[in-house]
Amino acid sequence: MRIKPLDQIDRRILAELQADGRLSLAELAERVGLSVSPCLRRVRALEESGVIARYVAVLDQRAVGLPVSVFISIKMESQREEALEQFAKAIATWPEVLECYLMTGPRDYLLRVVVADLEAYEWFLKSKLTRLSGVASIESSFALGQVKYTNVLPLA
Repeated sequence: MRIKPLDQIDRRILAELQADGRLSLAELAERVGLSVSPCLRRVRALEESGVIARYVAVLDQRAVGLPVSVFISIKMESQREEALEQFAKAIATWPEVLECYLMTGPRDYLLRVVVADLEAYEWFLKSKLTRLSGVASIESSFALGQVKYTNVLPLA
């Protein structure tokens, strides 16, 4: 899919929607200096091109009972494409895994996992992660606190 270059109005629309995805179209149009119809056309074009991937509610993980964040480094036995695909396919189905990145360097994957407590992490580790074939080693680091979190991309 070819994405056209973003102009300043597109960037303002995206910045406003990243700040508040529940803005009404009329409010969005007013904030970016357009009338409703051209604003709607631009939003739809951004959606259709995939620039706007989806709309979500961002939850507070503590408020929903998942206060523990664990960063897990995974080393695979092999970096063959089939092994990497098998790992990625399994990870994609696990709701505890919020993020998973294929990495360069000494480790193959970096995961961010959220759980309710240490016992829940132990269950995740024993019943899911250690049962995956091809995993050579697992290193877990528990976050003590969150210094910054955002899902807002720097468009400026």
